[in-house]
Amino acid sequence: MSTLDAVRASFLEAKVTLDAFLADPQNMVAVARFAELCRGALEQGNKLMACGNGGSMCDAMHFAEEWTGRFRGNRKALPAVAFSDPSQLTCIANDFGYDEVFARSVEAYGAAGDVLVVLSTSGNSPNVIKAVERARQLGVTTVGLLGKGGGKLMPLVDLAIVVPHAETSDRIQEVHIKALHIAIEAVERALYPGNYAAAR
Repeated sequence: MSTLDAVRASFLEAKVTLDAFLADPQNMVAVARFAELCRGALEQGNKLMACGNGGSMCDAMHFAEEWTGRFRGNRKALPAVAFSDPSQLTCIANDFGYDEVFARSVEAYGAAGDVLVVLSTSGNSPNVIKAVERARQLGVTTVGLLGKGGGKLMPLVDLAIVVPHAETSDRIQEVHIKALHIAIEAVERALYPGNYAAAR
């Protein structure tokens, strides 16, 4: 296969994955519900938190910076944090084990009314599972962006968004970042409609 053919095949595979996600109306309902949970937390003065491993950590960080920075237009900074500080993660891993790296951060920063967004392409990451369990103890609402059928996390989170069809992390993460961006846009459109006055 030529490089050009490989590139084309990858784009088509990504399109098939997205089409499979769009084909289930419940996925649209779930992303809308995700946006509503984020909006509700922010309107009540609560915060958004996010975590994941590897590329999913990068997506968690991306999610957080869109709230504290700028998404489409200027507005006040909104409280969101990704659990990604290397000193905290390595300290917790060294002292308590890697499975506790996110749960300890949830314990430190989470409060009833907050929303924790967890990302796991397998749905089975032990440290993410522990974070969700700790969040439930604190009254933190949990949203899981998952893949491969949802894994062990699907019945544990309050809201699951599961990417169908895809079997590789990259294809799953490509849909995750779309869901994150679209939920952020929906909240911003509701809270800051002026940022979209000139849009379609």
